[in-house]
Amino acid sequence: MCGRYTLTADEQAIMEEFGIEKLVHEYEPRYNIAPGQKVLAVIQTREGKRAGMMYWGLVPSWAKDPQIGYKMINARSETAHEKPSFKRLMAEKRCLIIADSFYEWKKTESGKQPVRIFPENRSLFAFAGLWDHWKTEDEERFTCTILTQEANEFMQQVHHRMPVILPKEQQEQWIEPVKWSSDHAHQFVEQLTMEDLDAYSVSTYVNAAKNEGPACIEPLVEE
Repeated sequence: MCGRYTLTADEQAIMEEFGIEKLVHEYEPRYNIAPGQKVLAVIQTREGKRAGMMYWGLVPSWAKDPQIGYKMINARSETAHEKPSFKRLMAEKRCLIIADSFYEWKKTESGKQPVRIFPENRSLFAFAGLWDHWKTEDEERFTCTILTQEANEFMQQVHHRMPVILPKEQQEQWIEPVKWSSDHAHQFVEQLTMEDLDAYSVSTYVNAAKNEGPACIEPLVEE
């Protein structure tokens, strides 16, 4: 799964990397992004790319209770094209969820050790995401979820699942403003090449979602 990540880059770097003309005013660097919070996502319409803040935790347009979002922070890429909550979104509402690392907790003899993980050869990347628009008479939300997959050999040392990281050259294709079949979207993800990752242990300070700031990503000093 993917339950916590970071986006510490400045606005200009993000705009240049993803070809965005402007970011939304709510953007600020984050060191400990947690479910239920707003995250930076990019979609593409026929008029061009749009960057905006969405709540992390998908609330399907037909849902009665927005609290369902806390149960839908991730979608398994192997089955999302078959599930009622995700099938339509795989075909029509794909997005980039911008990040520069993610956290996972590795089981050790002394307990769970948080680890910061990131691509070896680039500083910014995008998770493959799905989004939806939920609205009632009193409230409106744009929400998203991160696709996950079986861990590659590197990640298996930490956890058996990992987020789907889009290769740079296929980010544009994932959000192209055309309707796919859900099966086509599934095949697209299945055929993605996994890039090399790197990682280091960080302090348990990151365990609490309320904790924020550069201390979250400082390498753990072994005693």
